[in-house]
Amino acid sequence: MSSVSSREAGPATSDSAQLIRGVGLREATALNMIDMIGVGPFITIPLIISAMSGPQAMLGWIAGAALAICDGLVWAELGAAMPNSGGSYGYLKEIYGRERLGRLMSFLFIWQLSFSAPLSIASGCIGLARYAGYIFPSLEPNWGVLMAKGDVPLMGALQLSLVANGATLVAIATCALAVFLLYRRITIVGQLSKFLWLGVVGTIGWVIFAGVTHFDASRAFDFPPRAFALDNSFFLGLGAALLVATYDYWGYYNVCFFASEVKDPGKTIPRALLISIVVVAAIYIVMNISILGVMPWRELEAASKSDTRFYVVSTMMQRLYGHRAGVIAAVLVMWTAFASVFSLLLGYSRVPYAAALDGNYFKAFAKLHPQHRFPHVSLLWMGAAAMAFCFLRLADVIAALVVIRIMLQFLLQAAGVMVLRVRRPDMPRPFRMWMYPLPALLAMAGFLYVLFGRSNFGKEIRYALLILISGTALFFWRSWREQTWPFARPQGGVP
Repeated sequence: MSSVSSREAGPATSDSAQLIRGVGLREATALNMIDMIGVGPFITIPLIISAMSGPQAMLGWIAGAALAICDGLVWAELGAAMPNSGGSYGYLKEIYGRERLGRLMSFLFIWQLSFSAPLSIASGCIGLARYAGYIFPSLEPNWGVLMAKGDVPLMGALQLSLVANGATLVAIATCALAVFLLYRRITIVGQLSKFLWLGVVGTIGWVIFAGVTHFDASRAFDFPPRAFALDNSFFLGLGAALLVATYDYWGYYNVCFFASEVKDPGKTIPRALLISIVVVAAIYIVMNISILGVMPWRELEAASKSDTRFYVVSTMMQRLYGHRAGVIAAVLVMWTAFASVFSLLLGYSRVPYAAALDGNYFKAFAKLHPQHRFPHVSLLWMGAAAMAFCFLRLADVIAALVVIRIMLQFLLQAAGVMVLRVRRPDMPRPFRMWMYPLPALLAMAGFLYVLFGRSNFGKEIRYALLILISGTALFFWRSWREQTWPFARPQGGVP
């Protein structure tokens, strides 16, 4: 890694001149929405129901939508003001000072992204593979399980489970196919996103239609006793449900990671963010109420403790229309999951590229494909790392991803949008947060609730702290070696 030059003006000051601004509002919104929907809502419904033990778990979806809108306004202001590839990397560096604390913050963002981005991509691949298990049950039995345990001083026990089976190979193949399709010019990628989006819309539409036409209100709203009693159990359950809902909504910010390839970013980025959040929130709430109107919540809660939780939609379709419909539903959900993987890889592969252009990551990641002008080295690396994470369990992937991302990115960014207003009041802001600073404060409160408002919250927080401590140590060692902040020598003299 090379040091950052003081003459550089941003995380991707020259990328706009090299990358092609070929993504319009429709393509950007489609990429956001296929990133958001993915396989999450088709797999996590039983987990949310189990968290609160009843249909009142729908409050998790509603609270998740409110949190997404508040945080989306943070991304909208920052993305419109700094429309370069890399998203949070550039925002954190600009907010906290390019040659001082901002160097540490942006470095920690890239460091955690080395774990969280492949985890996010792998979750879509694993989810797709689980629905493949409905069609081909021989994929499900495990070939082997490896449990790794260790005690970290002052942090306690850490545990890692690795699983290998036929579904693992399907997940890895899914990631490889997404890399292959993304290995081309961005204008072609935009057209592919529209094609994939048609499959996502078809899947969602069929699930909602099936649920609505067979809807039983007494089943959907069969609340247990004391369902809305505001006691400790209620709030702990809501925290667990909100963690899962947060995972399912994430992706609304995807457009910010390839902002240098977006047309008219000052308008397109905020619009794509807010449109995708509102539309997806409506889809989630309607779809989940529809499913609850067909499948009793007690059955869904029981499914959360077995492998059937991985293909609830296929189980529902089989019950309504027969086995063939269940298979078709599985194929459509696999399509939706693949579309999400495709979008995630597109967005995240641009982040190491932006950091490398800034001199804050390996130089190889700054390379563009000589003909099609996309960051091919970054794309290949992100795909390879995601394939490795396909050996993890899906539930562990989701929980670790959400906690790591909140602690080392989202909280820093939500506070940062207010810091930047103070530090750079004159900065051009094509979009300004509505009702500032209330959305940023609510986003921070919501994220803190997700972190601490659950039973056994310490497990994932230990993983995030381990990444934070190791990243900070690596940053200071690197800064000492290269004599950059905070070890920089005064110009023209000895320290």
